[in-house]
Amino acid sequence: MTDAQTVDFGSDLAQVAAIAADIREQIAKAVVGQTETVEHMLIALMARGHVLLEGPPGTAKTFLAQCFAASLGLEFGRIQFTPDLMPGDILGSNLFNFQTSQFTLTRGPIFCDLLLADEINRTPPKTQAALLEAMQERRVTLDGTAHALPDHFMVVATQNPIESQGVYPLPEAQLDRFLFKLDVAYPSHDEELRIVTRFGENRGAPTPAECGVTAVANRALLDAATRTVSQVKLAESVVDYVVRLVRATRESPDLASGASPRAAVLLAGAARARAALDGRDYVVPDDVKALAPSVLRHRLLLSPAAEIEGKQVEALVATLVEQTEAPR
Repeated sequence: MTDAQTVDFGSDLAQVAAIAADIREQIAKAVVGQTETVEHMLIALMARGHVLLEGPPGTAKTFLAQCFAASLGLEFGRIQFTPDLMPGDILGSNLFNFQTSQFTLTRGPIFCDLLLADEINRTPPKTQAALLEAMQERRVTLDGTAHALPDHFMVVATQNPIESQGVYPLPEAQLDRFLFKLDVAYPSHDEELRIVTRFGENRGAPTPAECGVTAVANRALLDAATRTVSQVKLAESVVDYVVRLVRATRESPDLASGASPRAAVLLAGAARARAALDGRDYVVPDDVKALAPSVLRHRLLLSPAAEIEGKQVEALVATLVEQTEAPR
């Protein structure tokens, strides 16, 4: 099947679940564990959201993004963020061609389907901000001209939480563009045994192709899947639950800044995608509860008093989820 063909699943959620199962199977050929991270990335894909991966070095964040793109059959781009990186290095620029006496657009690495923004917190805010328009509106403006990005444009950004020197924390406006912030932890003992057994003899970094990862989707299939996900029913009671949960973050005395209305919209869309991947054409409160920590954790700022007391955002989110009454 080629990308040029139009595919229509109608309301057949089984087709969406089948694509997701194939993608999981391909990624599992190369990446050991990380099942929850993969699941959230699939939800973000179906909800047309972006993902921020945070974890210590060597936990396969970059490799996971590469395998994810390879299994989707999408064009993959990678930017290694550094302190001297400029916005033009990401977006591209119009260069003067002396042979034709005209300016020619040289596109930057952002013009792809899935962009890996590696160590995004290593570059200054001016360069980080170059991604804002692309992430929100899926377009890039160069010299006053807008250039559209693919409909399935998705940013998977990584950052290292244990470094404090030579890094630039992402501003709140940038963080709010990410659907999920996912904590990538060290593998379990058994998982690490499997990793060393599988890759211990390699003399270089593995590639998705070497691990047998092949494309099991394309743009046409993903278009059909996202259209089907958009048909998942979201009852008024569940919408009200999402709004009450998000508004509760703004009323908590332990939080100096709560989640935005964008967070509520994204949480509802992600819940739709989770329901679809579970084979349901309706959202239940458990979908919202399961995704709330990943959607809210990077949008909340502790109050000075809560910081002094040593409180954690994760625990506060869990408390708010527990205290906010869910519909029956």
